[in-house]
Amino acid sequence: MSTASVATSNTLGTAFLAELAEEAKVAREVLSRVPADKFHWTPHDKSMPFGKLAAHIAEMVSWTGPTLQHPELDFAKMDYKPFEPHTNESLLEYFDKNLAEAVDVLRNTTDEQFMEPWTLRNGEQIYFTMPKVVAMRSFVMNHIIHHRGQLSVYLRLNDISVPSIYGPSADEGTI
Repeated sequence: MSTASVATSNTLGTAFLAELAEEAKVAREVLSRVPADKFHWTPHDKSMPFGKLAAHIAEMVSWTGPTLQHPELDFAKMDYKPFEPHTNESLLEYFDKNLAEAVDVLRNTTDEQFMEPWTLRNGEQIYFTMPKVVAMRSFVMNHIIHHRGQLSVYLRLNDISVPSIYGPSADEGTI
């Protein structure tokens, strides 16, 4: 999705679309560099494997719909099975599918819907309740950015070129 495809109206959805366009471009570039033969590699026993971390990033963009279209997400009511890519191509296809769905949701979410409360829970245990706009910022967008940063360290530790993220990259010859 390019920023040129974002509508020019002044809505929260439009702002998130513009930001998502930029963040998704970088996320996809980072994901494209994750080699399938290293999907099981971890930098530490407490760390997520390379492929699982990449799949988590590819999945998180799909949290846009559940965050904006429902009043809560209750883990106790889910039969969750994480996506497990077998190739880099399947990882990127999954990310692209989730991104397209997120764009559609953002295009169809009103400012009023962004202000509605949203709750993350596991049965009776409530993790948080906040306006959907805040959940979209912290639970979805910032979360993706956080894990993308981790993934860039995994790339570095495996001598894989780290792309430009918010500025020049030593690996891309842009410094």
